[in-house]
Amino acid sequence: MSLTSFLQKQFIEVIQWHEPEEGILAWQYPIADMEIKTGAQLTVRESQMAAFVNEGKIADVFGAGLYTLNTRNLPLLTDLNNWDKDFESPFKSDVYFFSTRIQTDQRWGTATPITIREKEFGAVRLRAYGIYSYRIADPRAFFTNVSGTRELYRVEDLEGQLRNTIVARLTEVVAPSEVAFLDMAAHQADLAQKVAAVLQPSLTALGLALHSFVIENLSLPDELEKVLDRRIGMNLAGDLGRYTQFEAAQSLETAAANTGGAAGVGVGLGAGVSMAQTMMNAIGAPARPVPAAVQPGAPARFCQECGREIPRAARFCPGCGKPQVSQE
Repeated sequence: MSLTSFLQKQFIEVIQWHEPEEGILAWQYPIADMEIKTGAQLTVRESQMAAFVNEGKIADVFGAGLYTLNTRNLPLLTDLNNWDKDFESPFKSDVYFFSTRIQTDQRWGTATPITIREKEFGAVRLRAYGIYSYRIADPRAFFTNVSGTRELYRVEDLEGQLRNTIVARLTEVVAPSEVAFLDMAAHQADLAQKVAAVLQPSLTALGLALHSFVIENLSLPDELEKVLDRRIGMNLAGDLGRYTQFEAAQSLETAAANTGGAAGVGVGLGAGVSMAQTMMNAIGAPARPVPAAVQPGAPARFCQECGREIPRAARFCPGCGKPQVSQE
């Protein structure tokens, strides 16, 4: 050890921390040879806590304030007494700072769908995602169980653990409930509260406190989403009969919009009426007789003025507008 290095580490330390960037959870203060001299001044700011590790054990945890640290390292004397150890003290000490700010806008989501038993569809695969926030509440537990003696511990180092824990707790809440998907989607806030309640003990063991937990979206596989959309459409129509009539009317409009000639108009109209009658029979409504003029296979009729093919019962030509004499 050089004389300069020896003298530099004899000064009383002023220990403090300014967070240089976002996302830092724990940071070890760099001290030469980990020899904190007795009388060192420790400053802890709001939004921080500090742990003083003396001779391998956490001696104390400090909140915001100014503190004087007491160790068995005396300036000059301790190192001189250990000349046979290359003037290095055996009494090692460390200070670890912890950011207690709320870590906001943390994302979570189901990397793969979770299988649940849904009330209406049976077993389905559900996807979900949202945000959450947390902070360090117990630096002693966080140091002992998570960060350890690492010089730097970041939010991303913990992200995977927390995300997988959230998905596991979500599965525990949703899987055995057999609640209808629509009920879950309509009460996402209540569901989030239940998940947060079962999630908190897992975070407490890590020295963390859950600040907020939000479920932004719940979704089903695409094929079930289509079934759900049709069911919603039927509910909007009021009942099955009205929904069927609506579908039949839509089909008639499509047939009427056919521009493939007068024959196409007649065939499309006949097919539309036949389909509508089938729909009405399916829902038990009394069938109305279909006019012979629009029945499929009825003989063609032509305009007496322009020769265009027209419906057999037409009184006026849809092409030239001339009145037609009945051929009945």
